[in-house]
Amino acid sequence: MTSADSDPVGVRILEAALQLLRSRGPRAVTMQSVTETTGIAKTTLYRRHPNRRALLAAALERLAPQSSIDADATREQRLRWAVSQSVEVIVTGIGPGGFAALLTNEDPEFSEVFRAILVTHREAAVAALNLEEFDGDTVVDIIVGGYVAEFARCGTVDDSWTDRVVTMLAGAGDTGP
Repeated sequence: MTSADSDPVGVRILEAALQLLRSRGPRAVTMQSVTETTGIAKTTLYRRHPNRRALLAAALERLAPQSSIDADATREQRLRWAVSQSVEVIVTGIGPGGFAALLTNEDPEFSEVFRAILVTHREAAVAALNLEEFDGDTVVDIIVGGYVAEFARCGTVDDSWTDRVVTMLAGAGDTGP
């Protein structure tokens, strides 16, 4: 548990900010809306986060990769981990509201902060992939793009999606007979 997690008021503030982001996009994350959502006094909010940008940055920092991959993991385990980590930051991180805002650059301040956070996620996924024959950044783009395409096409992402993507990527280096 981090020191931030041991502060229940701080956790409530950041979780409320993330929930607003996920459901309504970054413009919904204001000091006033977080106060209304949590019932926490605005003065308490400002003591912890001097402005909206600092609040968004602190909330987004909670999206850091949560686990690491074993150094002895198989190629399939590495692919599965990279797929999971690559979409997790969207699914349980910024949600559809945040992702739509990122695509449209609706809130440049949010986009800048989130893109900086994405660097850590992307580096972890690329390192876990440990690919020699492909560019890891491109593979991560394929994973995220595939997730977004599935969501756009179906309105949801099927439970079998991860398995299908891992199977497809695992066979990508095979030239076959």
